[in-house]
Amino acid sequence: MDSRLSDEYRATRAGQLAAGILGKCVHCGFCTATCPTYQLLGDELDGPRGRIYLIKQVLEGQPVTARTRLHLDRCLSCRACETTCPSGVDYAHLLDIGRQVVEAKLQRPLREALPRALLKAVLPRPALFGPAVALGRALKPLLPSALADKLPPVAERRPWPENDRHPRRMLALAGCVQSALAPNINAATARVLDRLGIALFEEKKAGCCGALRQHLDDPAAARDDIRRNIDAWWPHVAAGIEAIVVTASGCGVQVRDYGHLLADDAGYAAKAQTISALCRDPSEVVAGEAARLGELLVPAERGKLAFHSPCTLQHGLKIRGVVEPLLQAAGYTLTPVADVHLCCGSAGTYALLQPALATRLRDNKLTALNGGGPAAIATANIGCLTHLQGGSAIPVRHWIELMDEALT
Repeated sequence: MDSRLSDEYRATRAGQLAAGILGKCVHCGFCTATCPTYQLLGDELDGPRGRIYLIKQVLEGQPVTARTRLHLDRCLSCRACETTCPSGVDYAHLLDIGRQVVEAKLQRPLREALPRALLKAVLPRPALFGPAVALGRALKPLLPSALADKLPPVAERRPWPENDRHPRRMLALAGCVQSALAPNINAATARVLDRLGIALFEEKKAGCCGALRQHLDDPAAARDDIRRNIDAWWPHVAAGIEAIVVTASGCGVQVRDYGHLLADDAGYAAKAQTISALCRDPSEVVAGEAARLGELLVPAERGKLAFHSPCTLQHGLKIRGVVEPLLQAAGYTLTPVADVHLCCGSAGTYALLQPALATRLRDNKLTALNGGGPAAIATANIGCLTHLQGGSAIPVRHWIELMDEALT
């Protein structure tokens, strides 16, 4: 795709990155076949190819309009288009650039700006979000269903194992939303890794991975989050930890991207690359210990289970077909799921900001997941878990919790 960027962007790093990405696009349209919003709306501008044209026009100096922003806002950032693209177009990074330019050029009306500001202020801060979750659970019958559905029931808190009895040590991202909504996920991961001879621990000085603010078009605040995490983790990196385990695949994509996001930060670029290289999804760690896991698992029939692979796992982290064999080894019978590549509609804050589209996508996904008559649904991301559970009559769990129960 030929592009002639305006003088405003041609010499900037963002402009140069965008030009390189645009140059790979060959207009083939394969991406539209796997784009969830294009499938729902049938509008070229609500598919990747159309959004690429919109971003190209903005970078070439054409006026930014509310219509431009609308179509970019409707994108889930699911990256299914990247998996389909035969030319290797880095759509996610181009979308980040386009959204940030549009946000700087066009002021949002208060009805849009206020909820986004509130989400950026509250969700990444467990000290605020935790009490908000507790209050929401107490007032759940009074809340609108769009909010009440996002509050999973309080899970039994089981203890973390002692983290100083294994020479192999890994660090876990405590995160923000997950630590308030489902703290047992990290604890379950720690128990599984403990059985495999690996100590897992959290660094309390770390916090939100930065994805929330990044995808709400506040890259400066996102980079502040990233630098804080690097500073908090670096002493452990220097001490020789094996990996940084991120149990929410949405956060994992962000941490893997630290090297890209801080590439022009002289003080942090090298450290950010190191952190990205250390980032691991728990499925990668557990699958790497398959021999030991096989010794620990007791054969048992645990029932029918549907696995929802989050977009951030299969399209973002490029991890496919890793979790499913682990669940089968634990005794679960996996049921077939149609259109596994399509997004469930969670997409971070998307379900809150685009509830109509998110609900349609969730209903379609639940129909596919329930097609084989499972007794439960497993997934690998807290956003997908809470979004799906809000419309599901059967329980939705993180797969690592099921593995923990199988080992226990």
